[in-house]
Amino acid sequence: MNADDIRLMNEKIFILETIHPAALYGPDSPLLPLLKKAFPQLKIIARGEQIKVQGPAGDIDRFEEKLDRLVSLYEKRHHLSEESVLSILRGAVQAAEEDPGEPDNVLVYGNNGSLIKARTRNQELLVRCYEENDLIFAEGPAGTGKTYTAIALAVRAWKNKEVRRIILTRPAVEAGEQLGFLPGDMKEKLDPYLQPLYDALRDMIPAKKLEALMEEGIVQIAPLAYMRGRTLDHACVILDEAQNTSLSQLKMFLTRMGRDAKFIITGDTSQIDLVRKSDSGLPRCMELLGNIKGIAFVRFDSGDIIRHPLVKKIVAAFSHLPTAGGTSASSKTSSKAPKATAKTSPSESPPTESSSEPGSSPALSPQQIG
Repeated sequence: MNADDIRLMNEKIFILETIHPAALYGPDSPLLPLLKKAFPQLKIIARGEQIKVQGPAGDIDRFEEKLDRLVSLYEKRHHLSEESVLSILRGAVQAAEEDPGEPDNVLVYGNNGSLIKARTRNQELLVRCYEENDLIFAEGPAGTGKTYTAIALAVRAWKNKEVRRIILTRPAVEAGEQLGFLPGDMKEKLDPYLQPLYDALRDMIPAKKLEALMEEGIVQIAPLAYMRGRTLDHACVILDEAQNTSLSQLKMFLTRMGRDAKFIITGDTSQIDLVRKSDSGLPRCMELLGNIKGIAFVRFDSGDIIRHPLVKKIVAAFSHLPTAGGTSASSKTSSKAPKATAKTSPSESPPTESSSEPGSSPALSPQQIG
């Protein structure tokens, strides 16, 4: 190496702040070998969260530009294929958000590059209603993707900087098993009730990133009892299993809505776990709010079921089972819930209900969880 080469040699260190290093240059990633091949004039050393680059200043600048685009693409898709890396290194993709190969109906890119999008007619309707309304009710049988699609919408909104927080909640109601006094601290007591929400998020956000977001309060998962007294601004908030809430609990939740917030309520009125099925406030709430502009209602049916093919047949069989009142589970509330989608005016507000009512849901309150 002559004097001119030494004079032109520069060094720069890049810190990976938002991505786990193994995702970019782990044993299963094609990134590091391809970077070294694309920049033969540079000495590239990857260690931990740091990438050290040595070489001519011009090459380092070009390396930084490509690395930024690769990181942006990974943050969006949670996966880097050899084709996508080569595309960026060759200059075929100007930026991750300008990728011409991206389908326009993708909600988010899941882990390992999986595409998460609306897969049924009513899932597509839920997506449209979310874009046009601030409060959406999604009701229907198990396996139709109500909650999963809602969480995908929340993750997309956060990634697009439309909201600052994602808040997921469920009533802590036992499904007939009588779990009794659960061991552990508060989180360990409540996690079994909230596990389905964790599962959906882990499909869409890498584990390390999700852990960091939860520590920062950007993603929050909590039982419904802990929503009381809060004002939820700039957030996408999802209430799951709403069929297990009373009318007063639903009123409490709905009145948490703050500025620039989006609320989605999901539930299945054929699977009410309350001691008295009639205590469920979801059918009555949908009826009360049916004519308010800005509130949308999406009713899922067996045609939307995307789990194992047997699930659709099981749901159909149980729909003919009479309830205590003598009507079938599938027809009990179908005439009550409106399906219209509309916009609201600032002067309109939902009817108020009494703040307490007899026979409310046996959801666990903060005082009841020792």
